[in-house]
Amino acid sequence: MSEPDVDWPEENSEADVTLVTRGITVTACVDESGASALVLRPTAEAYAASMSVKPGDPVEVIWVRGDEERSLPAQMSRVEREDGLRWHLTVTGPSERSQRRRAVRARVELDVRIPWGGADLPGRTVDLSEAGARVLVDGWGLPPDPGSQVTIGFDLDGRFLDLRGEVVWQQPRGAQWLMALRFVAPPEPVQDRLRRRVFQQLRDDRAKADR
Repeated sequence: MSEPDVDWPEENSEADVTLVTRGITVTACVDESGASALVLRPTAEAYAASMSVKPGDPVEVIWVRGDEERSLPAQMSRVEREDGLRWHLTVTGPSERSQRRRAVRARVELDVRIPWGGADLPGRTVDLSEAGARVLVDGWGLPPDPGSQVTIGFDLDGRFLDLRGEVVWQQPRGAQWLMALRFVAPPEPVQDRLRRRVFQQLRDDRAKADR
């Protein structure tokens, strides 16, 4: 029997997994994808492992398709730890267009500097949205705890932006730190500039894929 004609995230793409009862969202890579089941590998493994996710927990999977976000209700069926952390999900309903206004992300690389511990930490964005960014910076001293307030400085298409941010999670990677940052109350014009840059990158990526 063939699978029903439904919409779900593609394998090797990126998706957000929201733990419904906790209101926490984790970024993950889609390892396996089908109409009835998904297998996702959380990007920040140490952070995701600390949540003690268990079978039966309800989740929402959110991903980008074209210029919109799609959502899919699911339930945690198994937590695999043998070869890195992987979440096995059972789909519990049809996909639909996300009803919430969520920030779309793209893999935009920009040079950044984050003052921390008496030094300016240089690095680059891994991805970017109007609401925040993931950055990889050269570490110095102790990494900031989740909830720490930081300043993120970067150049966006010839204009320097200096934004207030909050650390959502951080994961040391040798001498570097991978951090997820949420922008705190960015002005509407700045959000518009970030949004335009993100969708331009998505269009460029699709054009390259179609060649």
